[in-house]
Amino acid sequence: MFSTGQLIFGALFFIVFVILMFFMYRKDLKLHKVYYKGTVWVLIAFISFLLMLIAVKFFST
Repeated sequence: MFSTGQLIFGALFFIVFVILMFFMYRKDLKLHKVYYKGTVWVLIAFISFLLMLIAVKFFST
C-alpha cells in the first residue's frame, strides 16, 4: 500500500511533529495556566455525559 520511502517520511514527520508540539506546549504553559484555569471540569463533564449516554444505550436494549 505504501512504499518504503513514504513510510519513512511518515514516521519522521510524526516524530518531528510530536517533538515540536511538546516544545511549543512547554513554551505556552504559563499562558495556559492563566487563561484555561478550570477547563478540567469541562472535560470531566463531557466524559461523564458520554458515559451516561453509553449507559442509557446499554441498559435500554
